[in-house]
Formats: sequence, structure tokens, C-alpha cells
Amino acid sequence: MTQNPSPLSSHYRSLTRNIVLLVIFVSFTPMVLVTGIILRQFSASHHEKIHAHLEELVLKHQQNIDSFLEEKVMDIRFLADSIDFDTIGEKDAAGDHLKRLQSAFGTVFVDFGVVDEQGQQLAYAGPFKLEKARYEEADWFKRAINNPYFISDVFLGLRRSPHFIIAVRKNWKGQKWIIRATIDFLSFNRLVENVRIGETGFAYILNREGQFQTQPSFDFTPTLDIYTNYFDALERGDKTVEMQERLDGYGVKSLYVSALLKGGDWLLVYKQASRDAYSDLHKAQLIALLFLILGGVAIVAMAVWLSARMVRRMAASEQEKEIMNQQVIETGKLASVGELAAGIAHEINNPVAIMVEEAGWLQDLMEDGAFKSQEDIAEFERALEQIRTQGKRCKAITHKLLSFARKTDSRIEDFEIGPLIEEVVVLSAQRAKYSNVELTSHLEPKLPAISASHSELQQVFLNLINNALDAMEKTGGKLEISARQKEDQILIAVADNGPGIPKANLARIFDPFFTTKPVGSGTGLGLSICYGIIHKMGGEIKVSSALDAGTTFEIRIPIARETDAENMEENDVASRN
Repeated sequence: MTQNPSPLSSHYRSLTRNIVLLVIFVSFTPMVLVTGIILRQFSASHHEKIHAHLEELVLKHQQNIDSFLEEKVMDIRFLADSIDFDTIGEKDAAGDHLKRLQSAFGTVFVDFGVVDEQGQQLAYAGPFKLEKARYEEADWFKRAINNPYFISDVFLGLRRSPHFIIAVRKNWKGQKWIIRATIDFLSFNRLVENVRIGETGFAYILNREGQFQTQPSFDFTPTLDIYTNYFDALERGDKTVEMQERLDGYGVKSLYVSALLKGGDWLLVYKQASRDAYSDLHKAQLIALLFLILGGVAIVAMAVWLSARMVRRMAASEQEKEIMNQQVIETGKLASVGELAAGIAHEINNPVAIMVEEAGWLQDLMEDGAFKSQEDIAEFERALEQIRTQGKRCKAITHKLLSFARKTDSRIEDFEIGPLIEEVVVLSAQRAKYSNVELTSHLEPKLPAISASHSELQQVFLNLINNALDAMEKTGGKLEISARQKEDQILIAVADNGPGIPKANLARIFDPFFTTKPVGSGTGLGLSICYGIIHKMGGEIKVSSALDAGTTFEIRIPIARETDAENMEENDVASRN
């Protein structure tokens, strides 16, 4: 039989693992929840802050650009009021007006011209050769002639370079005149180029056809339908600034902040990659994650150390408890030996009496000198043989008693339970005879082996037998021990027909220190010890009793695993044969 490994080491490993997981869960849960809540609130606050900042930025530049355009319109209107259209075609008249504009308002005005209502430019001053240019088919002229003032979109025109025109209509002597000036595109573009935040933030202006009115910092093609939605949302008047977060044409998640310009003809758009806009938030999240990881490592280390320390203390306490339990078992064993003493003494008394009688007979023969004849020698030999036989009998009895009393090894091993029960029955036979109790055993032959402590299981059966004999000491009766295999268990029954146990006491019969014996006759630990031993080896013990009918203790002990495998192999071989 091979010895099965003790389950304590695996139990403590499992216990350590469970404690570690529990400590980690209890510690991590509030930390993760608190960190998550704080990060969520911080994220929401940071998003609001970024959105508010970008809205304010776009609104500020919207106002600056609109103010710039309105200011230039007012400059041209102011100049228009001082023009004498009768002399406008004279030499240097247009040049003088351009000098006045540039000296008063800077070089933002590139050129200057006066166009009649037929679209003929009658006067021009500037770096391009646009004298006598005709604009009757130009879109800006068609719109300018019908409005008090007009700001065109950026276009190439006759000069083949991007520019836009500010035109003011002036009525003079029943005719309509257009005073136009070209705005320096670079100066205007700088108003938008300055809108830069982070690495990816930039601004640009689009018209309703999705055409750039400024030079964007990055090369990309705008999606017209998306910007049309911006125009529509802003024109509904719900809000001054429209903000959305979506994927751009390159699949990068970006923030788009837009506002209307030039009376709704243009759209100022600020674009920035979300990761860039929320970079500070991402840094804070990374720092929080780092602290969370460091805290997690510290928690895991503490959990492992604390769990190992607790389990070591529990193991030490368990060992101390095991030692105390073993001492209690040994104490109970000595008490059982004491209870067996009367029967053992009576059993030893018979062979001792025979030995004494034979020794006295030998002494008489020696005193009479009767040791010379062959008959006397034969009588001597018979008497000595009888003494030797009875001595062996006494030796066997005392050996069994000492063997039982000295067995303190509680190691788990595989063994067959039948011989153990027979041994206990033999030890208890004389006490049963002395108590007028008929003790019998009915054991199924070739029972499978079990994994248990030999000495502890011996103590269980001896306690149950002694309790039954105590109960039937005055009345006598029958005590039967049976053992048989039932599925994957060994079923053992210790049944007597004694006075039985009151129903009120059955629920407490396995409690420590509970006893129905008179004071000084019992400790109340016997059945409690039995219960602990059986459950420690994975078994089960139950009791059923009825007054004046008897008591039955039923014990179920699992069969050793290796034995199960051997039996299955034997059954397979038998079925094949």
C-alpha cells in the first residue's frame, strides 16, 4: 500500500491564494472606483474647459475678422464720399486716392479703382495693368452694383493671384459708380494663421462652395457636405459657435469649431486633433495609471506577504491544535484501556491461575522425590508445557493491550479495515463477557482499502464499543459490528439493543463535553473525538436511536483512490474474460 500525500499543503496553498485574491479585491475595488470617478470628473471638467477655451478663441477671431472687414468697408465708404467723379479720370487722381488709403490705413490696400455702372474701369491705381478693365461679366460686379457695399470671395481674377475685393456703390448725378479696392491677401491670411494651438491646431476660412478663403497650414481637401451642416446649424440661430468631434479625411479623431463670417457667407473653422487637444488630460490619465499600477504592485506585495504570514500562523495554530487533539486522543485511549482493564485482568487471571497450579504441582512432585520414573518425567514435561502455553497466552493478551496503548502514529496510510475491527473486537471481548453483552462482528470479505490513520480509527471503534458496553452494563444485550462496501465507500455499523438515547440528546451527542454519564464517569469527549477523526479523513458519522430499542452508529469512509483504480482494472479484466 502506498501512502497518500497529506492534503494540508494543498489546503494552505489554496487558502493563501484565496486570501491574496480577497485582499487584492477588497483593496483594489475602492481604489479603482475612486480613481475612475475622479478621472471621469476630471475628464468631464477638462473637456468643458477645452471646449470653452476653443469657443472663446473662435469667437474672438470671428469678431476680429468681421471687424477687420467692416473697418475696410468703412474706409472705402469714407473715401468714396470725398471722390469727385467728374475728375476721377484725370491723371494721377486714382493714384492720389490710393496713397491716401495706404497712408491712413496701411498697405493692406493693394490697389484702387473706380468702375462705372457698365462695368468699365475708368480709373485705376496699383501694381497691375488693369486700366480700362471691363467687369460687366464678373460675379463680384453684378452683386456689387445691386448692394450698397460688397465683399467678394477670394478669387484669382485677371491678375491670376488670390485676392478679394471690397466694393462700395456710390450714386453720382443719376449714375451708379463702384469704388473698389483689393485687400492684401497675405495680411488677411495672417489673421487666421495666428490661430494656432498645440501641434495640430489651425484655422481656415471656407465659402459656401467649400473653397478656401485663406491658405490652410496643412494640405487637405474639405468635405463640402459636412461644412454645409455647419452652415445650417449656425444659421438656425441656436448657437454662435458649432463644435463637433469626428474623424477627419485621414481617419484621425479631431475637434472642429466653426463660426460664421461676413454675414454668413464664410465659415471660420478651427481644427485640432483630439489627442493634441486633450494631451494634458492624457498625461494626467497616464500619471494616474502609473500610480494605480504602483499602488497595485504594493497591494499585491502586501497581500502576498500578509497572507503568507497569516497562513503560517494558521498552520502553526493548526499544528498545535493537531498536537492537542492527538493528546486528547491518547488520553481517551488510556481511558479506554482503563475501561478494558477489568476484562483484561479477568482474561489474564485464568492462565495465571493454571500456571500457579501447575507450578505448585511440580513443587509437590519435587518434594516427594517423584522425578526418577518415566511417568514422573512425562508429568514434569506436561506441566512445563502447560505453563509455557499459558505464559504465551498471557503474553499475547498483554501484547495486544500494549500494542494498542503505544500506537500514537496518526499518519494517513492505506489499509484494509477488517483486521482492525477484528483486533478491537478481540480487545473488547472480555469486557463484553464481563458486562453480559454478546459481541459479534459481520465483515464483508476482502473489503477495499481506505486511506486513514490506523491508530485513530482504532480509537473510534473502541470508543463506540465502550459506550455501548457502558449503556448495557446493567441489562446486558447484543452488540454487533458490521462492515460492507457501498459504492465508493465502506459502510460500518455499530449497533446495540441497549436502552437507547433520548431524542432530545441526539442533536448534541457529538458536542464536546456533552455526556449523560454520572459525574466523574465520563469527560464527554469520546464521541466528539470520533466525529473529528471521521470527518478529518473525509468520512461521515451518524447516529440513530430509539428508547428501549437500541442505538446504531453508522460510519461511511471513502475508499482509497488507488484502490478504486485497481478494482476498476480487475472488473475490466473479469468482464473481458
